[in-house]
Amino acid sequence: MKESASSKTAQYMALFRAMETTRSEKKRVFRDKYAHLFLSPGLKVAAWLSHLRVFRKVVENIIRKKIPGAYTSGIARTRLIDELLEEAVRKGARQVMILGAGFDTRGLRLPFLHGMPVIEIDHPNTAKYKLSRLSRQHIPRHIRYYQIDFNRQSLDQLGAQHQFDFTVPTAIIWEGVTNYLTAEAIDSTFAFLQRFPPGSHVIFTYVHQEVLDNPATFTGAEKLLKDVANLEEKWTFGFEPSALAAYLQRFGFTLTKDLGADEYRALYLNGREKEKGYEFYRVAFARRTEEG
Repeated sequence: MKESASSKTAQYMALFRAMETTRSEKKRVFRDKYAHLFLSPGLKVAAWLSHLRVFRKVVENIIRKKIPGAYTSGIARTRLIDELLEEAVRKGARQVMILGAGFDTRGLRLPFLHGMPVIEIDHPNTAKYKLSRLSRQHIPRHIRYYQIDFNRQSLDQLGAQHQFDFTVPTAIIWEGVTNYLTAEAIDSTFAFLQRFPPGSHVIFTYVHQEVLDNPATFTGAEKLLKDVANLEEKWTFGFEPSALAAYLQRFGFTLTKDLGADEYRALYLNGREKEKGYEFYRVAFARRTEEG
């Protein structure tokens, strides 16, 4: 990420959520009335014009050609993570931590989180931009915002500085981050998550290692990897899905769900347009069960 800029990919995800919000109540898979706040002027116009069905189709086609599969994957995974988070809360989570929060608005838009402590942690550039776009009336008291560079700073130090409560079962969201980190940063983060008690959950995204080793295997992946590298948001890390459960067990987590983009698109977008691309993108859900 450029030192002077917020994440471009975070803006694109906000655009996708803003566009989905323009659909009718019966057709959209979620509503995010805050997403447009984070958009550049050009993207904000595109989101607003998406109220017009014909124009929305034009924008969707442009996105589809530029980043095959990204739009439908992003929309479906947003809904999936919303539902996994609600499941974690039903199973006893009493606070939420969002690592690499980007322009995530779950603490604002999900009713079941209102009144529950929500901790957002992100890179300083994106966090400052986000807060500058949220007016005071949009920031409820149950949400706290902290800043960190995951490749340079320690979550343990941040936790000590701000006295995080590690005694409470916690739902952790780590969306759209692992593919930008080093293997050491991944290990360090899961070691930090070990500090939360059994009954805690982590929901995280990752990319299939094969997309880094052989991007030609996946539709649009070669161009995508070049584009994100040009944005100084190069992808650096992936998991082999078959090895994920054993990896998580090292840290006391049991993998309960692991879905690829095609699977979660089928869950929520059945009946909408079929799209290829982004099959390498995955969402994992794991429960803290024992000491790692």
